[in-house]
Amino acid sequence: MALTLTSSAFKAGDTIPSKYTCEGDDISPPLTFGEVPDGTVSLALIIDDPDAPDPKAPKRVWSHWLVYNLPADTGGLPEDASRSGLPDGAVPGLNDLKRASYHGPCPPIGRHRYFHKLYALDITLPTKAITKAELEAAMKGHILAQAELIATYQKGDP
Repeated sequence: MALTLTSSAFKAGDTIPSKYTCEGDDISPPLTFGEVPDGTVSLALIIDDPDAPDPKAPKRVWSHWLVYNLPADTGGLPEDASRSGLPDGAVPGLNDLKRASYHGPCPPIGRHRYFHKLYALDITLPTKAITKAELEAAMKGHILAQAELIATYQKGDP
């Protein structure tokens, strides 16, 4: 069994519906977590874009949403979880806009890939809002399993 990450809003390789982007409601998509391994103490989620600012000449990976200390039995996050409330104990990290909230796809040019990454961890992480670099450093050596869901978006997509 392997950790799984899926969404009822889009499938792996599909286009992210505009509802979840800066051209729509800019709300977080529904996500489902499955096959969480034994020994998992918490889960961490990172959504980022490795194609910023231009997929033909990427210069950086842009983080859109970080959530960690999700309870191991969470099972997923509902649509608009960033605004409607995260599970007890979950901590929103600081995205690249320096906000502790979801920031949907908003590519300045071209079709970008958006990586939704879920990590099963054997620890609970700090309870203050941290950046992606700090989160990755804190998770190092504590990842029991990892799952990934990749989808794309380009401005003008439905």
